[in-house]
Parts: sequence; structure tokens; C-alpha cells
Amino acid sequence: MGRRRAPELYRAPFPLYALQVDPSTGLLIAAGGGGAAKTGIKNGVHFLQLEQINGRLSASLLHSHDTETRATMNLALAGNILAAGQDAHCQLLRFQTHQQKGKNKAEKAGSKEQGPRQRKGAAPTEKKSGAETHQEGVELIVENLQAVQTDFSPDPLQKVVCYNHDNTLLATGGTDGYVRVWKVPSLEKVLEFKAHEGEIEDLALGPDGKLVTVGWDLKAFVWQKDQLVTQLHWQENGPTFSNTPYRYQACRFGQVPDQPSGLRLFTVQIPHKRLRQPPPCYLTAWDGSTFLPLRTKSCGHEVISCLTVSESGTFLGLGTVTGSVAIYIAFSLQRLYYVREAHGIVVTDVAFLPEKGRGPELLGSHETALFSVAVDSRCQLHLLPSRRSVPMWLLLLLCVGLIVMTILLLQSAFPGFL
Repeated sequence: MGRRRAPELYRAPFPLYALQVDPSTGLLIAAGGGGAAKTGIKNGVHFLQLEQINGRLSASLLHSHDTETRATMNLALAGNILAAGQDAHCQLLRFQTHQQKGKNKAEKAGSKEQGPRQRKGAAPTEKKSGAETHQEGVELIVENLQAVQTDFSPDPLQKVVCYNHDNTLLATGGTDGYVRVWKVPSLEKVLEFKAHEGEIEDLALGPDGKLVTVGWDLKAFVWQKDQLVTQLHWQENGPTFSNTPYRYQACRFGQVPDQPSGLRLFTVQIPHKRLRQPPPCYLTAWDGSTFLPLRTKSCGHEVISCLTVSESGTFLGLGTVTGSVAIYIAFSLQRLYYVREAHGIVVTDVAFLPEKGRGPELLGSHETALFSVAVDSRCQLHLLPSRRSVPMWLLLLLCVGLIVMTILLLQSAFPGFL
């Protein structure tokens, strides 16, 4: 039997680093680029229209937004406003779709920003760009809104960005170890504090305002604004390796299915150093109020590169540095889906198809769909078939049948039993 393959949904003309899905429009947004180096590789944000065609999910390029010399390394989406991490800056982009009344020629947006290879460049300027439409009858307009520098280390780079629960604030983290919180859409700074010694690898904002940060200093903290609430202690409660330090690679909040007020935190722990015989990586689920670990499970020896949680909190999606993609059930941390080396190179981002808006229409008969992007410029689709469950009436019928069979066997073995 050959190796399992995931269908390729789209191939971009540049390396892909970030991914988002808009539930209301069914747009798949993929971004990346080659940076400021003059290699001929473009930088951009591609808006893909998702559709069901003959029972299969497909994607077509609706709009290509040129980001000049700036490669987009991370994205967060709130409504129709994208927060894009480009170099040491955060750029807000607003997009709108409407029916096209006539041919619309693309306007090229000028820019003076520096790319990821030249991280000391000036802040992006505020500018508008017209639409480059690739689908008849539909037009998409993208505007560059505010932009602000979010990292100030000697070699600055914004590594992560995320919105709060009501999309009024966004938090950023980068190589200088500082968390900065900004108003949306003005990008007025409202909070700044030192969270880690060294780079911030990931951060997550909970609905109660708590902020979780993980860094290269092997630590994970829970904050309420700039006040430290607690530190996560994984190895004290989980597997221990005397000579193998672990660090937290990713953190995400997720709902508890069927519990509207329930909350879980999920983290990924990976070996801090590469070893000839690599130890396993681990997934951990934490209580979202006490931040005590609920369960920890090994997720294999491939180093995890990215983590996402489905909208309902039912599934976890993982990507690895060797290109593999997996789907886990969040409650038990059991693996349901796995494709080894789906990309053959580091998976940079994964995102689930939303369960609201156009999500159910696009999902069809499958239980969930996960998208993955990688440095190989490909966006792949990972479908999890619906897990069949036995109806209750059939279980009852089988139980009754089993009882009748048992009585008949006893009667035949022991005449006069009844």
C-alpha cells in the first residue's frame, strides 16, 4: 500500500507562512513571500474562494494583494480586518467583497516597507490598494489601514499576533520578549510589559482577558494584563527526562464542547535541543480556570511546528517540521488522522474550516476539514470522515437478541430450565 496523500488545494508563487479562514464569506487567506531579498520571489496575501464542486472542496484565486518587499509571517482575523505580521511591524488590512459591475483594473499599491531580511526598515505607510479580481462577477477590495512597529530587538521580528474575544484589542509578541497590546483599528498601544527573557514563541488570549505566553526561556506564564497570575509547570506533573530540557512551542485556548462556559488551554512541548535520537513531543490539556494539567500524551518523535484548535474545541490540528499533519480529538488527545510528510518540509500554519457561517455548507459529509500551508508554497486539504456511531435502537435490539439467544441456549443445554 502506498503512502497516504493529502489533496493539494492551491499552490502559490511564493513560500506560505500564515493561514486564516473567514467563516462568513468562505474565503481561505494564505500569505507569505520571499522577503526583501532580490530573488524574484514575490510577497503577497492571496484570497481564495472555497466552493463545493461535484462533491469536492476546491479553491480558486479571487484576489492577490501585493505586499511589495514585505513577507507576511503571521496572521490574525477579526471580521473583515486582518492583522498581518510583516517584518517588525503589524499591518492591518481590511477586505470587502461585492458583485462586480464592470471590469476593474488593478491598482498597484506603493510601499516603502522593508522585508524580513532587512528587519530594521521604516514603519509601513498607510495606503490603499485596489482589487485584482480573478473571478467574474465578484470583486474584492483590500485596504491597507494602520501599521505600527511591534518589536524593538536588535534584529526585530513580530512572531505572533492574536485578537481578544470581542476583537477590540490585539496582542503581539516577538524577538525582544515583550508583549504589546493595541487598540483596533487605531493601533494605539494600551499595554506593554516584559514577558520572557528571549523570544516569545506564541501567545493566546482567553475570553476572560487572561493572556498565556510561551518563550524560548523554557517557560510559560499566565497574565492578567501585565500582572503574573501563575506559571505553567508541565514537567513537574508529566514525563521527565533528566538530560532533556523541553520548551513550550505553542499555546491555544479552546472551548469545552457542550459546556458554553468551559475553557481548556492546550500546549505543545518539544525538546529544546536537537538530539541524534529525538525524544517524543507532548500535547497537554490544562484546565482553563485553574491552569492545572488535565492530561498529557506523546504526539510522536517529529518536532511540532504549529497548533490550532477547532471552533467548537472538539479537534486539535498539528503540523511538524518534517511536513507531517495530524488531527487529534481534544478531549482524550487521541490521534484520529495522520499524513506523514504531507508537505515534505516544515508546516508553517494550520487552520480548521469554521463550524459556523459557510463552514457546514463547504464541509459536506465530513466531520471536519483542516488546511495546512508550508514553505513548499502548497496549501493542502485534510478531511476527517464522519465517525459512524451505532444508533441506540440498534444497540437495544442487539441486547434483546442476545438475551433471547442466551435463554434458548440454556433451555437446550438444560431441559426444563424454564
